[in-house]
Amino acid sequence: MAVSQTNLAWATLLAVGPPDGGRRRLHDRLAHALRTAIRDGRLAEGAAVPPSRALAEELGCSRWVVTEAYGQLIAEGYLSARVGSATRVSWSPDTAPPRPRAQRAPARPPIRYDLAPGLPDLRAFPRRRWADAVRAVTGSAVHYDLGLPDPAGHAVLRTTVAQYLRRSRGADAHAVSVSVCAGVTDGLVRTCRALRAEGIADLAVEQPGWGRLRDAATSAGLRVHPVPVDHDGLSVDDLARTPACAVVVGAAHQFPTGTVLSAARRARLVRWAREVDGFVIEDDYDAEFRYDHHPVAVMQGMDPSRVFLLGSVSKTLSPALGLGWLVAPVAMTPVLREANLVAAAPPVLDQLALATFIDRGWYDAHLRAARRRFRSRRDLLVRTLGAQVPEGRVAGTAAGLHILLHLPDGTDTRGAVQVAAAAGLRLADLDDYRAPRSAEPALVLGYGNISDTEIPTAVALLREALRSPTTSPPTHTAQLSHEDR
Repeated sequence: MAVSQTNLAWATLLAVGPPDGGRRRLHDRLAHALRTAIRDGRLAEGAAVPPSRALAEELGCSRWVVTEAYGQLIAEGYLSARVGSATRVSWSPDTAPPRPRAQRAPARPPIRYDLAPGLPDLRAFPRRRWADAVRAVTGSAVHYDLGLPDPAGHAVLRTTVAQYLRRSRGADAHAVSVSVCAGVTDGLVRTCRALRAEGIADLAVEQPGWGRLRDAATSAGLRVHPVPVDHDGLSVDDLARTPACAVVVGAAHQFPTGTVLSAARRARLVRWAREVDGFVIEDDYDAEFRYDHHPVAVMQGMDPSRVFLLGSVSKTLSPALGLGWLVAPVAMTPVLREANLVAAAPPVLDQLALATFIDRGWYDAHLRAARRRFRSRRDLLVRTLGAQVPEGRVAGTAAGLHILLHLPDGTDTRGAVQVAAAAGLRLADLDDYRAPRSAEPALVLGYGNISDTEIPTAVALLREALRSPTTSPPTHTAQLSHEDR
């Protein structure tokens, strides 16, 4: 035990035994106790022992006893003392076994360029205005805001989110039906628990899709059924052939294909939910970033009694904030709360800061600037890919923060991901989001967390990785940075 403090219970650490037939004086017994502690390793080499006055007070003896004991151990080489410095242990047990060195895994090369999906432009986080919002609510919060938080979220943020979703996303949202959560994953877990409490045991998910959605569903005790996605979005006909009575769908911008659920499919999906007496869970992924026209309205407005709506600021501001929302059918809200009795809302001051950030118009201003920036960056990435990777076919460009790069048959995308990583470029293989693996090779390229000036170099590294001969798949695939939304 390395000891460098002087506030230990030294009377307990040092077993200063009783006199041995009157033959051993107190300073000899103290020296013996210190020597034993050093030999046993309880006082490690380099550890400071207390000043003599402090130890004397701790042990209830005279200072002379301590200075005599210290002097004896300094003479024996167990302690060392320098003017102006603490007296320290200068000996360690010769028989102490050497500490085994930890086996370190080979260091991975640093990632210099990030083309994996999942992050917004972290460089553009509105630090000043967010700090202003935090400062404002810290000064204005009333005393009861600082108590135990409402598990459903602070009423101010729930009201603000409901108003925002009504005006910007076409939702039928009200404060009573909004719950504040830590992100989309947290919201989905809560929803799945509520569905399980209502007797629903089977949930459909999109294929390909985000793996953490499947994990969230299974963690809540639901059986998961993958349903294919085509150019019009989720196949409702295939969904109808499953035993599922609930489905998770990315209607505005499906991950990772980038497709938008067509109007006909939306209407058919709502009819399906009514026919099976089930529910649609709408993951409003990347919905704020649409470049060909205004963002598509949410499905939840078509039937708020059948559609849950999940959203967060992880892709618009930062996943570090851990702030999201869940809009539930009003009839399901009591079930939702009862099924998640131990669910914790995000910190209240953060909730109030987000409400202030939205109410003052800063969130809308940030989104407008972000759309312009991402549209320009998407165009640059597509042009650069066309020039340097002409064999690729780009898809999913209408919205979001990622695109698909379809590649010729036989391209070893997994090998390309590994080669690129060794060169400092992070990529994502489409097969990481679908099971079983497909014969159609493609990469999922995110452009949120990369600067415009880095794109030409990143694409050049991608081109070299695709042209590098690969002979075998890697033995380990790194977990992609696609954090909670």
